[in-house]
Amino acid sequence: MDPRFTTTTTTDDRETGRKTGRRVPGEGEPPPLPVSPPGIRKPLPARLFAVHGTNAETRWEALRGEGDLTPDRLFFVRNHTSTPLIDAGSWRLTLWGSGLRGGPVSFTYRDLLAMPAEEVTAFVECAGNGRSLYGEQQGEEVSGTPWRLGAVGVARWRGVPFAALLGRAGMTARAVALMPRGLDPDYVEGGENLGRVRRPLPVTKALGDVLVAYEMNGRPLPPDHGFPARLAVPGWAGIAWTKWLGDVEVSAEPLESPWSSRLYRMHGPGHPPGGGPPLTRMGVKSAFELPWPARLRAGHGHLLHGRSWSGNGRVVRVDVSDDDGVSWRPAHLHGDSSPRGWVRWTFRWTPLGAGAAGLLARAVDETGAGQPERATSNRLGYAFDAVVRHPVVVT
Repeated sequence: MDPRFTTTTTTDDRETGRKTGRRVPGEGEPPPLPVSPPGIRKPLPARLFAVHGTNAETRWEALRGEGDLTPDRLFFVRNHTSTPLIDAGSWRLTLWGSGLRGGPVSFTYRDLLAMPAEEVTAFVECAGNGRSLYGEQQGEEVSGTPWRLGAVGVARWRGVPFAALLGRAGMTARAVALMPRGLDPDYVEGGENLGRVRRPLPVTKALGDVLVAYEMNGRPLPPDHGFPARLAVPGWAGIAWTKWLGDVEVSAEPLESPWSSRLYRMHGPGHPPGGGPPLTRMGVKSAFELPWPARLRAGHGHLLHGRSWSGNGRVVRVDVSDDDGVSWRPAHLHGDSSPRGWVRWTFRWTPLGAGAAGLLARAVDETGAGQPERATSNRLGYAFDAVVRHPVVVT
């Protein structure tokens, strides 16, 4: 079954919107004009983003002075194809499949707004974040979008617990897997049409801390970030955070898609022939809020800023080295580290002489997990979690 989403807004729907006190974004407004690069809607000034085809990476120096939340205008964009412009009035989220008691059940945008909501502050990160560092630091050839560390952002997500929607749709105890699917255009790889982006999500995770989110940082989701609704799956790789959510298959049998059977697995020497298990939880990472490379003056004290995060929980310690890891000193952590977001930190450094230098930061989370010297090799460049050598030119 392939549910369609072509229904229109009725007078009753509009009246319901007035009763909830929430305006449906986009209703009665012309859609925003596209901007370059094709497929991404918001402006991408070069001082804030590095553009990689259909994707846009946040420059870390752009986060300097920002708080815990990443503003929408600075949030990275990961698109397999292009950002669709969806009318909230005609949009429906349809749950269907053998794991339901009856037939398909659909929810309107106003249905979501009228349900009890929850909020979570959490990072979302592309599984390939740090991919270019496999080549730059480990001399390994990998394929995929050449992110450094800017494919991550933290937001306050508001929406309906996925468990509540599954309950209203009549999910039974027979259900073992879910297949959320987006409404972005079909993805074609190597001449093969893989269809719309979709990836199985275990029922156990869905019933835990997953939201069907419709707000980001207190406002309706921007088009590039999933309007009208997306999944928020704390701690897990961004591929699980389905944007522009259109339908969810609720199945009594295991499910697969190219995004679980071929992509988003570790392939290559040291991994099983068909690849390792589907990637889920993200590892520990740290980044300096500095240009790449940074330029700093010798003999001057500099207060360096950075952020660390982990899919396992709170970051409890960050250390910094300016001598390629021979010695380490603790950074100062600011505020309470969020268990699903990141911790901001500072480190005072006075470079003594001119020339090339490197800064390293490594974090440890509450489970004891830290950052290794080398990331686990794999041909698609996923899950880079090693300590990063940030290049500095001292003048």
